[in-house]
Amino acid sequence: MIVRISDEGQFELSDDLHSQLNDLDDATVAAVDSGDESGFYRAFEALLDFVRSNGKMLADDDLRGSHIILPPADLTFHEAGQDFNGEGLVPDTEPAAQDN
Repeated sequence: MIVRISDEGQFELSDDLHSQLNDLDDATVAAVDSGDESGFYRAFEALLDFVRSNGKMLADDDLRGSHIILPPADLTFHEAGQDFNGEGLVPDTEPAAQDN
């Protein structure tokens, strides 16, 4: 799956990491929903770090579409309330495979 971190780039992650990515997204949503600002920053940084450390950064000229788009690392808690709600940003089901 392809995950974009806004203002950073795209990362290719193995589909078998989807569940872990979804869990980190759910933790971020839970922190926002409970009004836990410091918890949000911890959870969101863990989410971004997971993508960065487990994904392979794609070249700028790789034009494959992103399955998941995450906000930039400098997202504020107030802005997070608009993005991290309900189901979050990572769908509960794995993205459909794409032909390369």
